[in-house]
Amino acid sequence: MQIKPFTLEFLTSETHLLLPNVTSIILAQNLYDVLFQYVISPEKEEQLKAFIDLLETHIKSKSRAPFSLPLSELAFLDEGLQELRLLNWMEVPVALFRLSLPEDASEDDHENIREFLKQLFTFKNKADSNDIYIYPQGLTAY
Repeated sequence: MQIKPFTLEFLTSETHLLLPNVTSIILAQNLYDVLFQYVISPEKEEQLKAFIDLLETHIKSKSRAPFSLPLSELAFLDEGLQELRLLNWMEVPVALFRLSLPEDASEDDHENIREFLKQLFTFKNKADSNDIYIYPQGLTAY
């Protein structure tokens, strides 16, 4: 496999809340039931549904990367964040990097580079961007 030159640019470090190493769709439904008591508006209920949908999608994908979201994106849960911590969700520092490839890079080139990076460290693609979340060493591979 030929790897085209690429660069990784460090953007920031964020604190994420990380799903414990238990993954099942039943977990997602139970989590919805537990957290529903903390949403007090239709807007927050929609945010909770979107969060649960992301969780279910991650579980079904069988990804090696853990499921996590920035704490700032979960702020709508208010006291529900403490509930997640009690359910063994961990706060972890996650680095956000931008993956840059030459303009002539094909989709196969992108995929080859991501496969290469998977051999080096645990990361997850940030939706709809060339950014990736890189997780600390020592986390259990999923």
